[in-house]
Amino acid sequence: MKLTDEERAMLAGEFGQPCKWAIEHMMQVGRLFDAEDFVPVSQAHMMADPESLGDAGVRFLEEQAAGGGRVRIPMITDPRGVDLSYYKELGQTEDMANLERRTIAACGKLGILMTDTCINYQTIMPPVRGDHVAFGDTGVVIYCNSVLGAYSNFEGGPSALAAGLTGRTPRYGLHLDAKRRGTRRFVVRHQPRGLTDWGILGGIVGRASGSYWQVPVIEGIEHAPSSDDMKHLGAAMASYGSTPLFHIVGVTPEAPMLAAVFDGTPPPATEITETDYRDFQGSFGGRGEKVDVVVFAAPQLSLIEMSRVAELLDGRHIHADTAMIVCTSPPVAADCDRLGLTARIEASGAKVLRGTCFYQQYAREMGEANGWRRLLSNSTKIVNIIGGYGYQPSLASMEACVDSAVAGEIV
Repeated sequence: MKLTDEERAMLAGEFGQPCKWAIEHMMQVGRLFDAEDFVPVSQAHMMADPESLGDAGVRFLEEQAAGGGRVRIPMITDPRGVDLSYYKELGQTEDMANLERRTIAACGKLGILMTDTCINYQTIMPPVRGDHVAFGDTGVVIYCNSVLGAYSNFEGGPSALAAGLTGRTPRYGLHLDAKRRGTRRFVVRHQPRGLTDWGILGGIVGRASGSYWQVPVIEGIEHAPSSDDMKHLGAAMASYGSTPLFHIVGVTPEAPMLAAVFDGTPPPATEITETDYRDFQGSFGGRGEKVDVVVFAAPQLSLIEMSRVAELLDGRHIHADTAMIVCTSPPVAADCDRLGLTARIEASGAKVLRGTCFYQQYAREMGEANGWRRLLSNSTKIVNIIGGYGYQPSLASMEACVDSAVAGEIV
């Protein structure tokens, strides 16, 4: 790879051992993907929950911090594995909490801002069109690429840390304009209504695309989606298809018209009908069955979603045999406290978790500790993931999820 003078100095160890490790790591990644050089990045976002890191990963972070490592650009974090104010009630152990505390301490020494969120684009400092960043969480990446027009690949934990320590990432994949052109084409014949429909649309498109290197282009959307709509669309698409970028004609910034995102004649289109939506949701089933836990997470909820959950729960109580978990970011949680939304939600018996996401916080162990098996959510992403943690997931709208939590069974 071609290196600048500054990058050669990093490689020679002039910026310390952690930076030397980081540039060497990024060079290996770059060679794997035939990158010719590095691109400077303005932000890094790292997935580093302790469940994924394990003790070895946390010790690595501690070693980098002890070696004088310090990030060179603003660097933030994905949801954590433990809400330290709630872990005992959820059946999480002291060992889990201690690993969380060690991670927080190590990241603090490295200069990493513990934002603990996968909705940083709704809460902190969203990148702008053409901005090169090194982001981790798949939902973060697909939103920032598609909706904001920023440039990022999916960065694994070590690569995101290396990007933070160097301010660089290899120039390959979606950092190249040529890789952002459309490769698949879909026409929507049934308009999505509500967050769950947007998630289902993302699941359908992602499943049909099925590759990191496919760029789906969607036509037929008749009204401007909200930020939350796009959040659920992208998170589901990335979950089902490993998709990091999509275009919606007339909506997303790189697709003002169909011809803008295809080279030459566009490929034949795949139609998405109302039947496709019904078939997708129907595959989860569970109606009439006892529900153990209702989850609003993956992605974390915006202030608007939190307000809606509070409205739906006002004056109602969660069934004694059902739990409800609501996950949001620390900044949104602070606003919810200030506006009284947290108190309204928790008056029903639900729990508001700050800076965590359900499937990243030892979901299997929590399920075993609490006897949870049947899980209901309005998130298409989480119902795709959570089966691997021993749950039986079902998918429903936010309104139906709340009604089910009150009834104790899926309505």
